[in-house]
Parts: sequence; C-alpha cells; structure tokens
Amino acid sequence: MNFLTNPLLAATAITDGWSKQQNGHSTLPGSAALASLFDPFGFGRAAFDYWRDSAERSILYLDVMRERGNQYLEHMEQTKPNVLGFDTEVLVDGRTLPRPTNYELLRVLPHEGTEIDQQKRPFVVVDPRAGHGPGIGGFKPDSELGVALKAGHPCYFIGFLPFPEPGQTVEDVVESEVAFLRHVIELHPETSEKPMVVGNCQAGWQLMMAAALEPDVFGPILIAGAPLSYWAGEHGKAPMRYTGGMAGGSWITALTSDIGNGQFDGAWLVQNFERLNPANTHWKKQYHLYDNIDTEAGRYLEFERWWGGHVVLGGEEIQYIVDNLFIGNRLSTAQLVTHDGRRIDLRNVRSPVVVFCSRGDDITPPPQALGWVRDLYEDVDDIVANEQTIVYCMHDTTGHLGIFVSGSVSRKEHTEFTANMDYIDVLPPGLYETSVTKAGTGEDAELYERDYLLEFTPRNFEELDQEVKHKPEDDRRFATVARISEINLGMYRLFLQPWLKATMTPEAARWIRRMHPIRLGYKLLSDRNPLSVPLPVMADAVRKNRHPVSQDNVFKTFESMGSDQLVASLNAMRDLRDANTEKMFMDIYGQPLLQAAVGLHGDAHVHRRRPGAEPERRRFVEQRQEELRAKIASGGAHEAVMRSLIYVLGGAPATDERNFKRLRASRAELEPGIQLSEFKRLVREQFFILKLDREKALNSLPTLLAGHTNDDIDGYLSHLEHVFAASGELSEHTAERFEQIKALFDKARPSKPATSQPVTEEASAEPTAAKPAATRPAETAAKPDAAKTTSKTPTDTEQKGEKTSATNEPASEESAKPGSDTGRRKAPRKR
Repeated sequence: MNFLTNPLLAATAITDGWSKQQNGHSTLPGSAALASLFDPFGFGRAAFDYWRDSAERSILYLDVMRERGNQYLEHMEQTKPNVLGFDTEVLVDGRTLPRPTNYELLRVLPHEGTEIDQQKRPFVVVDPRAGHGPGIGGFKPDSELGVALKAGHPCYFIGFLPFPEPGQTVEDVVESEVAFLRHVIELHPETSEKPMVVGNCQAGWQLMMAAALEPDVFGPILIAGAPLSYWAGEHGKAPMRYTGGMAGGSWITALTSDIGNGQFDGAWLVQNFERLNPANTHWKKQYHLYDNIDTEAGRYLEFERWWGGHVVLGGEEIQYIVDNLFIGNRLSTAQLVTHDGRRIDLRNVRSPVVVFCSRGDDITPPPQALGWVRDLYEDVDDIVANEQTIVYCMHDTTGHLGIFVSGSVSRKEHTEFTANMDYIDVLPPGLYETSVTKAGTGEDAELYERDYLLEFTPRNFEELDQEVKHKPEDDRRFATVARISEINLGMYRLFLQPWLKATMTPEAARWIRRMHPIRLGYKLLSDRNPLSVPLPVMADAVRKNRHPVSQDNVFKTFESMGSDQLVASLNAMRDLRDANTEKMFMDIYGQPLLQAAVGLHGDAHVHRRRPGAEPERRRFVEQRQEELRAKIASGGAHEAVMRSLIYVLGGAPATDERNFKRLRASRAELEPGIQLSEFKRLVREQFFILKLDREKALNSLPTLLAGHTNDDIDGYLSHLEHVFAASGELSEHTAERFEQIKALFDKARPSKPATSQPVTEEASAEPTAAKPAATRPAETAAKPDAAKTTSKTPTDTEQKGEKTSATNEPASEESAKPGSDTGRRKAPRKR
C-alpha cells in the first residue's frame, strides 16, 4: 500500500542495497561487486541519488507552497492582520478620531524577562503602507522594536488595517500620526523628552510631513529607506524613477483605482517591486528554498506572511502620493499646501533627522533618500540658520528590505541609533555623516558600552553632492513628465473616467482584485485546490524517509551551476531592459520640441528650485541674532565650559559617543538636576553664539568666569581635558584650539593687587563676583567690575575697545601654561 501511495518508497526499496552499501551496512550479498561491475565510476549511483533527492525536494517544496497559500488565506481573513513578533494592546483606534483613518496606535508588550524603564524616552515605530501589511519593523527579536525593548525603552507601534476608511486622505493619516504621538507624550509625563520616531520606507515621508506641521511632538526622527526626493538619482541606477514617465503620468493610477471602484489594490505596488529584480522574484528566492528545503521552510514562510499580506489603499490617497511625490516631487521643494492653507515645509522640522540608506538599495537609493537636503538648502550654513540637525548613515550592500528587516543591520546600526538618541538630540545644528565601527579596547574600554561605536563627522555640500549626484539637466526632463502627466490625467478624467465609474460595481472590483496574478498565485497552491490533497501525505512520508544528496554529488554541482547561469541570464536581461528604459526616457523627455509643447523649453529657472524664505522667517532670524548677541557675555561657568567644548570639538574631524558619555556623566557635577531638554538648549545656544561672532564669544570667556577661584578654573580645564581625551589624542588643529581656551581661562584667574595701592572701603567688602556662578544672577556674573576692585583686570582692554583676537598667541610662553602663576593676579584680600 505504501508503494502505491508513494512511488518513491518503491524506488528506495529497489536501490536500498546501494545506499546501505555506501554507508558500510550492506545487507545484500555481492551488491558492492555487482554495482562496481555495471557502474565502475559511480555515475549511475550518483544519478539515482540525485534523482531521488530532487524528487523528494520537489514534494517538500510543493508542500511548503501549499502551506504558504493556507497562511495567505488565513492572514487575509483576519480583521487586524499584522506580522509583529510581540504582543500588543490597542491604545487609540484611528477610526474614532474626528477625521477617521484605518490607522491605530499599539502599545508593544515586552517578552518575559525584559525590563522597561518608564523614565526612558518612548520609542515609536511607524510601518510603511506600500502594498504590504504592518509589522515588518518588529516581526522578529532582532528588529527595530526588539532593539528598543532590549534597551529598556517603552515602545509603541503605529499600524493600519487592510482597508481604508471612506474618504480617507494622506492629510488625515498625517493628522492621525500626530494625535497618536500626543497620546504617547501624555502617557509619559515623568519624562520631558519627546518620543523617538522611526519611519520605514513610505512611512518616512509621512513622518516628515507630520513633523513639518507639528514639530513640537517629535523627538529624534529616524527615516530608514525613505524616499523624499523622487527626481534624484544616478544614471544607470534607480530605474523606478522612470516609471511615471514611461507610463505617461499618473492617469494609469487613476485607472487602476477606478477599476477597483475607488480602491487601489496594493498588490500592484508589490508587483512593481518584484519587477525590479526578476532573477530573485522568478528563480533565486524560490530556488534557495528548494535547494535548502530541509532548513529554510520556516524562514521562508515567516517572510512570505508579510510579503503576501496585501492591503488596499484609497484612490484619493494613492493619487495624491503619485501626483505630488512620485511625479511632482513637491514635498522636497515645499510646494505642498494642506486643505486648510498650511504649507508643508521640511525646514520647519526642529528635531534631529537621521537618514539611513544603502548603496545596495534600488528602491530608495542614497540620492532619493538625501536629495531633499540639496533641494531645500543652499549650503550647510543654511541648515544651521534653520536650526536643523541632519545626520545620514549609508550601508554599503544591504537591499531595501534589509535596511529595516536584516538582523545584522538591527544588531549593528539600529542598536547604535537607539543607544545614541540622546547624543543625536544634542548635536549642534549642521550636516553630519555617521559611521558604525568596531569598538576597541584599552584604557578607555569602560566607555564602550556595546560592540560597536557610532562616530559623527561634519560634512559639507561638496561631500554630499558625491552621493546625491544632482544633474540640473535631468530636472527639466522630470518637470516635462509632470506637465504631461497633468495633461494626460485631465484627458482621462474628461473622456474615460465617467464611463468606468458608471459601469464598475463593488462586486466586479472584488472579483478583479481576487484575480490579480500575485494574489492568484497564493490561492492556487492551497488546500482549496483539490489537486493539493495528496501533498501533505506524500510530504510526511518523505520526511520520515528522507535521503538528502551530498553537496559533492556531480549532478548537484551541475544543478548549482545551471542555477547560477539562469540568474546571470535574468540579470543580464534586467540590465538591458533598465538601460533601454533609461535611454528612452532621456531621449523622449529631453526633446526640445516636447519641452516647448509643455512650455518648458528655454525656461532658465531650475525646475527643482529651492524655496525662498518668507519675510517673517527673515525677521525671526534677525530677531534671534539680536537676542544671541545680547547673551554673548551673559551666563557663568556652565556657559563658558560648553562654549569652549563646542569650539574645540568644532575643529575636530569627527566625534563619537564617548565624548557625550563623559559629558553626560559630568553634567550632573556642573549643574545638578539639569534636564536633557535644558542641556540641549544650552548646547544649541552656545553653538549659535559661536557661529554668530566667534571672536567676541571667545573673548567673553574671562567675563563668564569672573570671580571663580584658581581651583575652580583648574577644575573646568581638567573637565574639558577629560572629555576631549575620550575619543583619543587631539589632532594638531584641535590641540591649538584647546591652547587658546587655556589662555583665555587663565585671563579669568583672580589677580593680586599691587602693595603700594591703597585699599578702598569698597574693595574691603565681600566681592559679589566671588559668589558661585550657580547662586548669583547671570547679569551679575557677566560684569567683571561687580567687585569694584582697584586692580586692573584682563578685561579692561575689551572695555576700552581693544578686542583681543582669539587666534593670537599668549603674551609669553609661560602664561600659556595652565599651571603657571605668571600673568595671574591673586584675589584681593579682605582687610
């Protein structure tokens, strides 16, 4: 009976002697001699072993496909499907908001044994809604959510339901995310820090829109694999940016939504992703499962549960996205305006933005992830003027999904981002590139809390352009596409759309959605197909009597070679297709006649021009500068130390988390009880003061330290040396800056009055400036003559208009030494 149900058992029984003889357990007399006589080189035995193994793998592969189909049907029947690997509870349902959406806020419950510190900054992950269901940011322990939970942060997840609410728009989704973040802030009144928010892929630009409209609810923002500048790209790469032009614009999007009776099937977006890499879609991914069928089934099914979890988008939503972002590129140029008249300008974002992208990503390459910086700002000074901190990190090889799915990326990059969010939050405004390096050993080993170290390097726009690779001539082509898209969409809405809307019914839309090739592929190989009934029985029989072939089997080697050749052929076809598509795009939309027809030929302006600053913004900057000028000589030791720290580190080629760790530890010593938000304000204020007038800011250091003892000043210098030493030996340039700081601090040391000079009654009183900086008003601490001493202080030259340049050398070699008494004046003694 077994032979009838599984022919493989019969073949196995016939050749059992060969197999047992090979394992040294021959039970058939003369089988070895007989085999050697008819098959002296073993090719027959190798061929049969390979045939049997391939047949067994085929049965097991088909059974996995059957399980995949069952899993798909079960997943799609759920009302709230997701692939999160953590238990959750719903806190806010977006359908109950004033403008209902299909989004919801979930609290992530940690696994048993994981301790959460409610005092830590909340961590929020927003998943992309690009055709797949939610949960990819936390579907395994080594994920964005897993990393944050392991670090002890309270975590939240913003997901969505399979179908949109009637009339739901992109603006409604953005407002829902803002409402969710406000609720998270209310849940943590004990911490003054705003939540760190992570946006993957399409969720990244949604978060940036929300942060531009409501910047006060965001802490640091991490956008992973998120496209923001859709016209950007390098020739020979990023073929998706040509899709809109080759389709004739967004009319095809409207057509697809109308066929769906006002709903857009996300399976079409998934199909676009799969077309990018046909070798992986049609062969490599499936062959990898077939080749490793005994070990890969679980991992394959886990991923397919998300990849096949197709959702539906509203027609208005997808049309807004394609018109304004994919084709119009209006987000990165501040051209979007909400229905109530608010302009969405990414320069309004006040939180630090971390851009994580990869050179191996063909969906969101670095130019599209970083091009918005080039679109909005003239240079780094423009970024600083807008008080914005932008950090970018580029992986060399990982693909688009690997940015927020790969376990190795989560254990490395995402772990470092999470651990250093406070450091990122206090970085002075500017543009930085961060790199993750292996942690070292040595005398500073206690400063390495993890296996890797996050290092920040200031960058300029020349260095940024090496990644963005902006070509102004391409802008005219994409602007031409945008004009033609508007024309074609208008023609479609006039002539074809009314007929489709009149004939399409909800039942017909559902039938078309079910017949989509991708959806159909899952359903055909499931238990609903009667032909799959024998598969589980045959698969169980194979598993009980499995005969895997060894890797050195000659036919297995031929199989691997054939697979590699097929992949190479498909890749060559893909490269040829992409090259021809790019050439056609450049030729068609670069035609002067076509550009003239849409009113763009000869137009001198750059079509991706940077938005100008509004008059009120310019007045605000001027007012802010005046406020900062008034604060140059205000403050005390804390301001002086922070100003010195920023000045010296500003000359360093790079800094890392070790500096911040020591500074954070010593922060309590300098000013106990200061909150991180206040610390951040101090850092930014001192940074802007240095940026505004470096010479005056440095020459005011003795004024800020007036009245402090020699021991105090020695302690401040020791503190600075301790912080600088955290990241290794100072470079020559930073060492020179530190010597300047030492000389300026020496000028603030108390001076000894001349013996021939009479002491007045005023001088005999307790000098006001001798009070600790933390207990006297800032105005008093800022005045060097508050003590009314008769001795001449080093700041007298400033009061006479003789400013001392911060770059000048000290008067003598001895006076430059922090331990030298030369040039110092003792504090006046009381009589």
